[in-house]
Amino acid sequence: MTLSIAYSPCPNDTFVFDAWAHGRVPGAPELDVTFADIDVTNAMAERGELDVLKVSYAVLPWVLDEYALLPCGGALGRGCGPLVLTREPGTQLTGRRVAVPGERSTAYLLFRLWAAEAVPGGVGEVVVMPFHEIMPAVRDGAVDAGLVIHEARFTYRRFGLHALADMGEHWESTTGLPIPLGAIIARRSLGAPTLRLLADSARASVRMAWDDPAASRPYVLAHAQEMDPAVADQHIGLYVNEFTHDLGEAGYAAVRGLLTRAAAEGLVPALGPDALDFA
Repeated sequence: MTLSIAYSPCPNDTFVFDAWAHGRVPGAPELDVTFADIDVTNAMAERGELDVLKVSYAVLPWVLDEYALLPCGGALGRGCGPLVLTREPGTQLTGRRVAVPGERSTAYLLFRLWAAEAVPGGVGEVVVMPFHEIMPAVRDGAVDAGLVIHEARFTYRRFGLHALADMGEHWESTTGLPIPLGAIIARRSLGAPTLRLLADSARASVRMAWDDPAASRPYVLAHAQEMDPAVADQHIGLYVNEFTHDLGEAGYAAVRGLLTRAAAEGLVPALGPDALDFA
């Protein structure tokens, strides 16, 4: 059995899926891998295009009829939230032009929850662009602020930018929960036994990456978009953690908390009581 899968070329995803994608996980289905940024994979999920995808938790309310949330393989954590960057410290965002990495991204959902309290009158125009274009756009004045994800936490100072606000810090301080960022979903039509196999395969791939990090390094660096290896290591250390291996009670509480709060604000459709249930 070969399954189609899409995930990003970012170090956390290539680290997690290296062993599985290269046939080193015993009994795991073969993978036909497509690399794509999160905004693209979100759209793929909404169109029902592939068997397995890495998507934003924020897109789940639109796709859970067709896809099931796997209890592992994704990205949650603490101290790893999206940042709002500006050229000057203390910039006011009311009426300003802000770049975001996708309208259905978790980053943008967290930003909207934060801005409802922190930006009186609301921001002005919201511009969607690939995440790697956001910092240059802020630096060059094409936008007034940018919402950044991934390794930008470690590199924004190289662009002469300032962190105006940390969406993860706001989320953690108001909820006490870890920050839900990216999820792994799979077609419900694959059936419960296959979904369980996928979860087992993802967990095994994570454990193998932890046990032998050097084995994944060529795959990680080949797709890291000329990223400094030290930054790639920081990226993996931040985004691959116990929640990647298993969501657990705290992980599921974070996902439910985000989507319930967003639904109450009218930002996403409300989920049914069993929507997050696994096979």
